[in-house]
Amino acid sequence: MTTHDSSNIAEMASKISDVRFPMFVWQDQHGHLLSQPMTKEKVDDQGGIWFFTSTQTGLWNCIGPRPLVNLAFSEPDDSLYVSISGTAERVVDREKIRAMWNAGAQAWFPAGPDDEHAVLIRVDPHSAEYWDTHDSKMVQLFAMAKAAITGDKPDLDSDHKTVML
Repeated sequence: MTTHDSSNIAEMASKISDVRFPMFVWQDQHGHLLSQPMTKEKVDDQGGIWFFTSTQTGLWNCIGPRPLVNLAFSEPDDSLYVSISGTAERVVDREKIRAMWNAGAQAWFPAGPDDEHAVLIRVDPHSAEYWDTHDSKMVQLFAMAKAAITGDKPDLDSDHKTVML
């Protein structure tokens, strides 16, 4: 497990704290990119991002030999977009699965936390890039309209940053 800067982890975690469903992007056996929505279970103290999945999925099978992944979080109503690249780790640990078990996991695995197909994925992030606009939609629209007329870039209260983890 990689050791990350705690302030960078806190910054990344705060950006994605309210976004429950990122798109999880990985490579299949041919190197093609695939993605699917996943439920973020938690971000641990080291910055690891946890998900439940099944051993019967293409995702589970592909991340073993090709562990480099991307997580795309978005909250369009708040103009927040976060892209996290990292390494996926397959975790088969019944104690950890039981500790993280919840109603959402129960819906997918009716046999409970001892279901042989219920497993975890932990993504160890390498970097996070985010775009976060603090202005209201109306202010954003006005700034873009003004920029289109004047030829200047929109004047917005926004952040764009890459955080190395």
